Amino acid sequence: MAAILPPLGDCIRRPVRVLFVGINPGIRSAATGHHFAGYSNRFWQLLYDSRLVSEPIGHEEDRRLPEWGFGITNLIPRPTPGIDTLRPEEYVAGLRALRRKVRRVRPEVVAFVGVTLFRFVFALRPGEAIVLGLQTERFERARVFVLPNPSGRNANFSYQEMLAAFKGLRTWLRRMGRPT
Repeated sequence: MAAILPPLGDCIRRPVRVLFVGINPGIRSAATGHHFAGYSNRFWQLLYDSRLVSEPIGHEEDRRLPEWGFGITNLIPRPTPGIDTLRPEEYVAGLRALRRKVRRVRPEVVAFVGVTLFRFVFALRPGEAIVLGLQTERFERARVFVLPNPSGRNANFSYQEMLAAFKGLRTWLRRMGRPT
């Protein structure tokens, strides 16, 4: 089924304060044409509960993200039920494309949605500890923020830990004079 689904398009319109980057779309996201559309995905609830957005929105309103200065994309455009079927060459090609995209849209912050994604992009070892939040690394000149993967499959973080990371992004944006 995943092979016949089209890639999921980006939701990006300059200026971009924060570019959210996921690994790749799930089947439901590709089928609906909207980001983070999985039934158990908490991305949209986290955006609202952290007050990064001023009103509750759902995946079907992902095209509204630029209203808040946000954009959303994926490292790999091919939809899959999980990341286990993604091929190494897709990661490499996706990283090249992401670098070009970030150079073109020049977001202030690239928010990697998932520790696994951050590990890949910065070539970190699988066991290496990663703290959520603002990182010292830069990605094509943009600041880097690591958020937990909000999928219901992610048992590594509680909702409260996820919410704290999203609130951390909001706090950082406010400190930089970028009201949310």
